[in-house]
Amino acid sequence: MGAFPPLRDDLGVMAGYHSAQVEVDVRLNTNESPLPPPPAFLAGLAEAVAAFPMHRYPDRTCQALRADLANLHGLQPEQVFVANGSNEVLQCLLLAYGGPGRAAAVFEPTYAMHATIARMTGTAVASGARADDFTLPGVEVRRVLAEAAPSVTFLCSPNNPTGRAEPKDVVEEVLELAPGLVVVDEAYGQFASWSSLGMVGDDVPLVVTRTYSKTWSMAGARLGYLLGPAQVVAALWEKAALPYHVDAVKQAAGRLALRFTDEMEDRVALLVSERERIAAALALLPLDTWPSDANFLLFRPRARAGREVWQDLVDRSVLVRDCSSWPRLAGCLRVTVGTPEENDAFLTALEAVL
Repeated sequence: MGAFPPLRDDLGVMAGYHSAQVEVDVRLNTNESPLPPPPAFLAGLAEAVAAFPMHRYPDRTCQALRADLANLHGLQPEQVFVANGSNEVLQCLLLAYGGPGRAAAVFEPTYAMHATIARMTGTAVASGARADDFTLPGVEVRRVLAEAAPSVTFLCSPNNPTGRAEPKDVVEEVLELAPGLVVVDEAYGQFASWSSLGMVGDDVPLVVTRTYSKTWSMAGARLGYLLGPAQVVAALWEKAALPYHVDAVKQAAGRLALRFTDEMEDRVALLVSERERIAAALALLPLDTWPSDANFLLFRPRARAGREVWQDLVDRSVLVRDCSSWPRLAGCLRVTVGTPEENDAFLTALEAVL
């Protein structure tokens, strides 16, 4: 009998992606929508599932869903790729355009999975540093791109976990300088005042990724998509995606959700309003805070360790994200914008803790 083989050397030294899972009354740590989809959506999905030929494979390339998403964003179906959450979209991108001998550029602090998925696919990671206010300095962008010549350059806009959207001129500068593909991760794009989607075109080496997990209230469905040049999308379908990787239920849910765009926009408006209310309240406490264009806020207690404040909030049945071990975020915590009642509970607990 053979022995278990060791992990790949490069995987053995990697840390996994973790988010605390504890039982609390108020869970504000994973940037989900605090509100469920409309009852009519759930009823419609149940009806659709009941009619599925479950013994048949789903549409392999998600033609109907891609057509609906293309119509939503003013593009062509050939410019849309769909996968199991935006993380699988990123994985397919790096399988196609990364790999051994190639590099992906990230600018820390930023979404941890960009670097993690790159390493999982054997892609080297070239890290640049954001400024103290977490904006992206042009001189650092030029340094990283010149030294690493990355085949993929990641921007997260709004940036997770710092919250701020990248200005249009910054995205344009990166697109001009990057020697390969620029990926703008807009998981929180609907909360921001502008989007890179208007820059997408078949002659532009830019892709924008989106997710149904946040504004569409479908985190449990795991559905994400990419908008970009038709040649990139074709390569992902033909070279990087597994056959039938998006199941029929997910495709139906994604199409059905788009019939409830008005309700989605109402949820976004509520969360943006609540975000500003929370930001105003945090400004009155002994904290350092940063502007946010997303559905979360990053803050750092001044007089106490972030981990201690996190635990004290858990003891009061409020869960936020402890970011204190992330690059350049010592002592920082991140709170998701919840319902007005959840936000009141968070602010009351935080004031008591501090």
